[in-house]
Amino acid sequence: MNRFQDTVVLVTGAAKGQGRSHALGFAREGATVAVCDIATQLDTAGRMGTPAELAETQQLVEALDRRCLARIVDVRDDEGLEAFVAETVAEFGRIDVLVSNAGIASYAAYDQLSEQWWNETLDIDLTGVANSMRAVIPHMLEAGGGRIVATSSMAGREGVPNCVHYAAAKWGVIGLVKSAALELGTSGITVNAVCPMSVDTDMCHNEATYGLFMPDLAAPTRADAAKAFTVLNAMDVPWIDPVDVTEAVMFLASPGARYITGVALPIAAGWNAAHVS
Repeated sequence: MNRFQDTVVLVTGAAKGQGRSHALGFAREGATVAVCDIATQLDTAGRMGTPAELAETQQLVEALDRRCLARIVDVRDDEGLEAFVAETVAEFGRIDVLVSNAGIASYAAYDQLSEQWWNETLDIDLTGVANSMRAVIPHMLEAGGGRIVATSSMAGREGVPNCVHYAAAKWGVIGLVKSAALELGTSGITVNAVCPMSVDTDMCHNEATYGLFMPDLAAPTRADAAKAFTVLNAMDVPWIDPVDVTEAVMFLASPGARYITGVALPIAAGWNAAHVS
């Protein structure tokens, strides 16, 4: 398929995980891709992407015979984002799709949550989405339309103990998306969010996440995690693959979703069925 032939897609947080999957998914369907990532380790997050991994994402896109621009960019940095967006437009002519995916996660009880952990999570997971949108929207308005898809989470649909900062940010992404969809409804720009459950990436498989779900186990394994995570889902699977999220993102960016805006779409193996939409 070539749903995105002659389409320019910008993906944040693309050094690895879901962001890399999104970049490759669009490239396989014909898109030109611009990718960025902070590509450095923060104390407040699990394992983050590296410059080498961001370069590898670029190489994988180019191996699909698609053009790719890759830059180290922190989504908290307005000037850096604006420069990257301007370079993308200068290089490729426009930006048709923004996938605002960059995010971090960490866990702490509410009364032990440091100001630094709160601020960095909100600054990246929520304000970073707003910054990315703000950098891209003027170019989409000038072009007469575009697609924006932001990464929220099932944690943006419910309360999450020991994760108040992450949940607050992901709830905020949904409010941001819905409000922007109303403001941009007559402009030809759609704005949506995806809400994945546990995804088979580093953000899911690490000591901190395992400890959140299995606090009584001294050294939980991936097999232990599979059992613990499966109980959340109606479809009897512990987690989904990044490509499952990518397929939803590409649908929301496709011509087939031209009249879908302001949606927070769960990709959750039925976890969402127990919640009011």
